Amino acid sequence: MQIPKKIKRAWDIASTVLVVIVVIFAILLAGVRLFGVQVYSVISGSMEPEYPVGSLIYVKKIDPTEIEVNDVITYVLPNDTPSTHRVIRIDEENQLFYTKGDANKTEDGAPVHFKNLIGTPIFKIPLLGYIAYYIQHPPGMYIAIAAGAILLILVFLPDLFQKDEKKDKKSPSNGDTTQG
Repeated sequence: MQIPKKIKRAWDIASTVLVVIVVIFAILLAGVRLFGVQVYSVISGSMEPEYPVGSLIYVKKIDPTEIEVNDVITYVLPNDTPSTHRVIRIDEENQLFYTKGDANKTEDGAPVHFKNLIGTPIFKIPLLGYIAYYIQHPPGMYIAIAAGAILLILVFLPDLFQKDEKKDKKSPSNGDTTQG
């Protein structure tokens, strides 16, 4: 079966665009870790409007002594959940940050120990957090893996057909064989 050149060309362009999108998305989610940046999804409105729900925030590790009042920090809560709030007070002697969400009326109930500091957000991408959060948990994880596998198959499928066509052209079509 011969694939028309226009369809083949459109297929090549579409598959290239899809691969580029997937690679960019992978770099945005995982590749930045090579540079010491961790990625988190914003799942509550406590820091709105600066960090809206559904944003993806990129957090760079920082020494706790470099944090100042009014800096936004990302830290680990006692239940191992990451959180991002603004520093409103620092107790350097006891190594504690007192924090508050921008949208909250009161400061957080418990201070954050310096050792629980992850870092400080360096930038955000609105809405991308929804996708990241979805693909990090089942069933989104399974859908992402399946979509990746399908994408790989679709990218290489035309090449498989071409190899079969080349084989057919090389084999004798009249059934004659020559021996020498």
